[in-house]
Amino acid sequence: MLKFNPRYFLPALVLLITEILIALFINDNFIRPYLGDVLVVMLVYCSVKAFFDLPVPATAIGVFVFACFIEWLQYLQVVKLLGLEKASVARTVLGTSFEWLDIAAYAIGILVILIFEYRMIIFRNSRTTEIK
Repeated sequence: MLKFNPRYFLPALVLLITEILIALFINDNFIRPYLGDVLVVMLVYCSVKAFFDLPVPATAIGVFVFACFIEWLQYLQVVKLLGLEKASVARTVLGTSFEWLDIAAYAIGILVILIFEYRMIIFRNSRTTEIK
């Protein structure tokens, strides 16, 4: 089950750098809040798949549920309840405000992952068929 996979590690690294750059240099009303949420589920998915040999659907669903759980914690204002309002890392990781559009962004990110994964499976299968 534990297995390093560079095919997922490299995209995870690129997505992490992209997310950091967005957090540091972009403060708008679309890229940071929504594209950032699309990319974050892709980052988590690739990070999990980089170290664990898990099925695509289970990993995608697990990442989506995890993202929704974090959003639910935002709804409950966990950062405030724990007294972490001044802790920038906690505010960045957990977030501070619930939005239904964030859940839609997570769903879009997972959908992109699933489309990509299944296109790659079809591509690999067609190449295997051609080689034989």
